[in-house]
Amino acid sequence: MLPMPRLSIIIVSYNACAELEACLASLVAQPPSVDHEIVVVDNASIDGTPAAIRERWPGVRLIEAGANIGFARANNMGIRQTFGELVLLLNGDTIVAPGALDALVSVLDQRADVAVVGPRLVDANGRAELSFGPMIAPFAELWQKTLVGGNARGFGPAVAYVERATAREREVDWVSGACLLVRRADAEEAGLLDERYFMYAEDVDFCAAIRARGRKVLFTPIARVVHLRGRSVASAPRATEVAYRRSQLAFYAKHHPAWTPLLRAYLRVRGRLPDNY
Repeated sequence: MLPMPRLSIIIVSYNACAELEACLASLVAQPPSVDHEIVVVDNASIDGTPAAIRERWPGVRLIEAGANIGFARANNMGIRQTFGELVLLLNGDTIVAPGALDALVSVLDQRADVAVVGPRLVDANGRAELSFGPMIAPFAELWQKTLVGGNARGFGPAVAYVERATAREREVDWVSGACLLVRRADAEEAGLLDERYFMYAEDVDFCAAIRARGRKVLFTPIARVVHLRGRSVASAPRATEVAYRRSQLAFYAKHHPAWTPLLRAYLRVRGRLPDNY
């Protein structure tokens, strides 16, 4: 009998075969030293992703969701069908640097009080991404969006701020689900990801549920992962916008119900309120 892998790497895919294969290549070329498995949960891609996995990646286990069930639900499907003590949620549009996953695992091994750890995410040019932050709330969200937008546009003060912020290890409210390592026990105690979020905000909500149980979330710069953010968004901007707004409304209804009517009114005035809201 083969030993049970300690680390289960779960990648949700949807119509991004080229990016997914680049991600898998980075994992296979210089794999983590910890015993691991790689599982792709495919949300009914029509770009040949399932066939490519079967034909070119024999060491990768494919789970076909049968429909586009969303990010949170697909990740939960992967978690439920794996058994590793540690679970890595990884976006298919990432490139994992050598040693990055072992570095993340070492953080959890050294910090029994930490349930979740996330790495330093950078773009294709090496510019740091603000991949963590405070709990979503009206003013915190505005500040986060200002920094993220300024950093993406290359605005000097925002770039400098993000570079400084991502240069040191710190306890945070959440880390990005683009690359999030969690202890399975903590994930299960939190009830896994909330499936009301089709796409966006599920990582913030997941970390909040874990912190509510007295556990910690940590950002560390000792692990580096390239995140090719925005490539899937560019292919379907309207659908992405609707998914984001639905998740935003669901998050506020759950965590800040008093603000929800104001948010709904604001989105209505801007013409961005999704149907049935």
